[in-house]
Amino acid sequence: MSIAPGTDQPETSATTPPPEPQKEPAAEIKSPYPPAASTPVLIGPEGIRFDFNLGCRVLLPQRTNGKWRVRLRDLDTGNILFESENKGAFVNSAKRWYVRFRVEIWSIEDGATGEPVTVMSHDFDPRHQDVLIQFPIGTLGDILAWFPYAARFAEVHPQCRVTCALSGLILPLLRDAYPDLRLVTHEDVIEHKLVDTMYATYSLGVFFGDESNDWQPTDFRHVGLHRTAGYILGVDPTEEPARLMLPDESRPIAEPYAIIAVQSSSGCKYWTNPNGWREVVAFLKENGYRVICIDQKAVHGFGLMWTQIPHGAEDETGDKPLVDRARLLRHASLFVGLSSGLAWLAWAAGCPVVLISGFTHPTNEFATPYRVINWHACNSCWNDPRHRFDHKDFLWCPRHQNTPRHFECTRLITPTQVKQVIQTIPGFGVHEAEAPPAVEPTRRSARTKVPAA
Repeated sequence: MSIAPGTDQPETSATTPPPEPQKEPAAEIKSPYPPAASTPVLIGPEGIRFDFNLGCRVLLPQRTNGKWRVRLRDLDTGNILFESENKGAFVNSAKRWYVRFRVEIWSIEDGATGEPVTVMSHDFDPRHQDVLIQFPIGTLGDILAWFPYAARFAEVHPQCRVTCALSGLILPLLRDAYPDLRLVTHEDVIEHKLVDTMYATYSLGVFFGDESNDWQPTDFRHVGLHRTAGYILGVDPTEEPARLMLPDESRPIAEPYAIIAVQSSSGCKYWTNPNGWREVVAFLKENGYRVICIDQKAVHGFGLMWTQIPHGAEDETGDKPLVDRARLLRHASLFVGLSSGLAWLAWAAGCPVVLISGFTHPTNEFATPYRVINWHACNSCWNDPRHRFDHKDFLWCPRHQNTPRHFECTRLITPTQVKQVIQTIPGFGVHEAEAPPAVEPTRRSARTKVPAA
């Protein structure tokens, strides 16, 4: 809990946990989200202002005669979270995730001998209020993983007006499938000063270094990348794929085809078996499938580690609209890829997903019967709270970097293992003369019940 002297411009907090201590002054860290309004937006009695934007915030005006008593309580647990007496202050709860706060404020006059006078009491209630749910930009998989929980928040609070701020590149994928939500870009939030109208704001993300769980009630590495959003928003964390409504749902390729994606943002996500992709592509073609690669980049890597389109795969790489990618995935017989954004898109499109990963534990991603991991190798470092992922180190391997075991988690996943998993997909290798759609387009209006790990 933070408390600072009350002013017209109260202290603001960063929207991510503070960086670790450093010997030299660190450069200012740019927030991945639009900032909240500098002053709480709701007006109470006697000049008090309050709201629930990035925690419960209360601004108490300065007093020359007497003082305030302010108390924050969790209505669901009954716990008093904070209480203070002061002559004017800005109070901001430490917890920025969903809490049903009660705000209570009393006035204590100088020299008074009786009970403090109740000035206001307000219970968190988002009915008929505007709530902003913020997503970081530049992360396809994270947004697709978290978006169903934003929709679930709106379902749990049906009279609440929910606005979702996300990347303009991803917005077209989701807008028509969620007509009850207002989808905007971060630029829209800033340009139209939407934060000045919000009753509450929640930021979805993976928060490293949040030992006190101020930004997430439980560490995302314990509950899974996607389910952490359910905990942050206070809704059922059961997983479900994002709904997609595409402008063109027709089948783009007449022949049976498989989609692959071999690139990712970090070396630990790659399938590092030297013969893996070449053998799998050949195997798929031997079984009657065209093999289409839809990565953004045809070649990607760093230093001595580079990956390119596997031999025999058709090149559909490039900066193409995500709705076009989703259309390809909607009608593909299967998708083979990594723990990356295109795997989440394939899941949302209803395509059977063969997910190859060793650095994440299977609970980190959505449940798929075609998950490939080698338990004999080192694995699951991403979900180990003792190791903090370094986004700037392309060769990050916290247990075995610069040793012969570097990236063994996927190097020891053999082509044979992946091919055996592919063969378990119902109908694999069976083709009708005119190749009807392998996966019928579905509209997921109901929740897909998958037990949470």
